[in-house]
Amino acid sequence: MSRIGQTFTQLKAQGRKALIPFITAGDPAPANTVPLMHALVEGGADILELGVPFSDPMADGPTIQRASERALKHGVGLRDVLGMVAEFRKTNAGTPVVLMGYANPIEAMGWDGFCSAAAAAGVDGVLTVDYPPEESDEFAAKCAAAGLDNIYLLAPTTPLARVAAVAKLARGFIYYVSLKGVTGAATIDMSEVSARLPAIHAATGLPVGVGFGIRDAETARQVAAVADAVVIGSRIVQEIEQSAPEAMLDNVKNFVAGVRAALDN
Repeated sequence: MSRIGQTFTQLKAQGRKALIPFITAGDPAPANTVPLMHALVEGGADILELGVPFSDPMADGPTIQRASERALKHGVGLRDVLGMVAEFRKTNAGTPVVLMGYANPIEAMGWDGFCSAAAAAGVDGVLTVDYPPEESDEFAAKCAAAGLDNIYLLAPTTPLARVAAVAKLARGFIYYVSLKGVTGAATIDMSEVSARLPAIHAATGLPVGVGFGIRDAETARQVAAVADAVVIGSRIVQEIEQSAPEAMLDNVKNFVAGVRAALDN
């Protein structure tokens, strides 16, 4: 069982839900990423989602787009991100790390090279926005062979037949996008999420995480009532963007700790 699977198993036994915060690697500068990863864990994160900077992040709203732009100005690429994960692993061997990004950097490295390098760095899962299940069975097999969990997105518009197709390939957990749009674009509609998740749970034995539109502890608590995990990205990236350098780590840690407390209570 992967670190992701072990984490969900342990949390379920404790009656708790997973908190999965997202940051963009290299934002606001490369030297900040590993300290931010540790701050997220200290705040109560169970799994880390680390964004790979990309010039055309189609699923991301303005906040995460700006984060990618800041990282790209420092020349941060996929190999640099893997190096950051390896550095994080020197002092944290237990917290799962999921890379979230797009196909182009992986294609440039090659599937075999990427899977090998990611596993060696200590990556646990890969969420590639533009690798749909219909076109990624071979990539998913290579990820599985390397011990990487291949994670897929589901949307409010995904038909049930496609949910079943995703469930066959997915590993680790399934990421349900709570709204029609990009990250940080709107307020989550809890009635729609609550209505949609039972069918997804029925189609897969994997945990289901919900992200997009979760901006505060109360919304996270509501989502955790129906999901196995809560994913928060834009709000944390916004905290990084707006914080003074000397306060950034504490601000991020304290925000995550507030969400953790809401989930546990």
